[in-house]
Amino acid sequence: MNEKDLNKLADDMKDQILLTTADKVINWARKSSIWPVTFGLACCAIEMMATGASRFDIARFGSEVFRASPRQADLMIVAGRVSQKMAPVLRQIYDQMSEPKWVISMGACASCGGIFNNYAIVQGVDRVVPVDVYVPGCPPRPEQLLDGIMALQKKIQKQKGQLIA
Repeated sequence: MNEKDLNKLADDMKDQILLTTADKVINWARKSSIWPVTFGLACCAIEMMATGASRFDIARFGSEVFRASPRQADLMIVAGRVSQKMAPVLRQIYDQMSEPKWVISMGACASCGGIFNNYAIVQGVDRVVPVDVYVPGCPPRPEQLLDGIMALQKKIQKQKGQLIA
């Protein structure tokens, strides 16, 4: 082969070869198939359910099936206020989820206790489980939850060194 043929071959191969890293491929797959666990606690759960309906269509983001088992989920959306009695249950469900796992705190009550500033309500779910994305509002609209999911997807895409365990 002469140099001209090699250059032509190289130009032809540019459109057919994809170069990337294992981190990017795995993170792309993870962000494109986030499976949330069902964990609605109060009025924010109604908006979370609306996000799963056809009008807002959470399936566009690979999250179409809310899982009833934490062992099949990698995202916990804490939607609503968390009582002191519910906090240990929340932590247990979080611990049962497989790695890697993420948490979205949906609404003012989940994020900081909201209007319930008393002894019975946990003043922020981040005191019980680590939170990756906070979605503000009382209750937040489905569009805001979708924005939170997109923010989580951006965070997942940037992760490094978390190959398959």
